[in-house]
Amino acid sequence: MKRFMKKIFAVALLTAAVVACDSNETVEVTGVFEATEVVVSNEIPGKLVSFVVEEGDSLWRNEQVGIIDTMQLYLSKLQLVKSASSIRSSMPEIAKQVASLQSQIDKQKYEKARVERLVASNAATRKQLDDINSAIRVLESQLAASESTLNNNFRSLEEQGSAVDVQIEQIEDRLAKCRVSAPIDGIVLDKYAEAGEYASTGQPLFKMADLRNMYLRAYVTAAGLAKVKLGQKITVINDADGKEYEGRVTWIADKAEFTPKNIQSDDERQNLVYAIKIKVVNDGWLKIGMYGKIML
Repeated sequence: MKRFMKKIFAVALLTAAVVACDSNETVEVTGVFEATEVVVSNEIPGKLVSFVVEEGDSLWRNEQVGIIDTMQLYLSKLQLVKSASSIRSSMPEIAKQVASLQSQIDKQKYEKARVERLVASNAATRKQLDDINSAIRVLESQLAASESTLNNNFRSLEEQGSAVDVQIEQIEDRLAKCRVSAPIDGIVLDKYAEAGEYASTGQPLFKMADLRNMYLRAYVTAAGLAKVKLGQKITVINDADGKEYEGRVTWIADKAEFTPKNIQSDDERQNLVYAIKIKVVNDGWLKIGMYGKIML
């Protein structure tokens, strides 16, 4: 029994040694170069008045390359601007419109002071003073009612003007979306429309990619995954010319998948692997779809 256990222990040590040797071996991992691709679609339906994009063009971020017909939107904006101006011009000038009542109140208060002096000297009756006080109360009531009405009208017109302002901002936003521009720095890969065509909402206009920063998408086994970490610097080799590039691991899949058929041999296609992406600064020689490799 002891001899049998010793044999098992010896076999286990041998197996561990083999695994250790395998884990220390350099593994070649093959992948494909890819880039961040963006499809630029139309946002506002209309005729593509101008479109100066050609495949292979180098564009800067926010560079304008086309414009959708904006005439109807522009006319709508002018109409709204005039409407807003008309609303604001009709807003009441409260101080001016109640000035007459305020003047009458001031006059009555002056008269009240005069009558109070006369009453004190028995030169006027108490009824005269009461009549003036009553007149003042009526005028003040009229003033308060007028101010309330005018303030309500002012707020109502102000809200109408603000609502029109919002509509103008909506038109301006749509006008801005009529300008077709590049969302990133990159190269135009495909062109899907021509100047003069009608472009509907969501219609793709062109596709571009950032070719300055390429990514090698490779697949590693669970054993190879232990040799890779985020931020790790790895030498990437271009299969086409053997040129080496400094790369950095920017992404590691959290789930395993079956090896893509265009990467490994028939036997290895059934293996579960983890996808990783390695960022590489392109010197102009790397192309989308080229093969590359790393050594782990």
